Amino acid sequence: MTKDTSKLLAIILIVAGAGIAYWGYSLSGSFDSQINQAFTGSSSDGVMIRYIGGAALIAGGLFLLFKK
Repeated sequence: MTKDTSKLLAIILIVAGAGIAYWGYSLSGSFDSQINQAFTGSSSDGVMIRYIGGAALIAGGLFLLFKK
């Protein structure tokens, strides 16, 4: 993989990760999620999966962006 391709992939991963994390954030404000959080005290599985997936993509993108 060339350096330019690696940087492009890194930027794509960071943007996709931020989008998925934002999707989880907006999903956490939904009525269903707030009801679930009121009864269980924690976020729904769908919200947590999007948070974790977004963070993993961002971390992978940052790794590719800054590796030598």
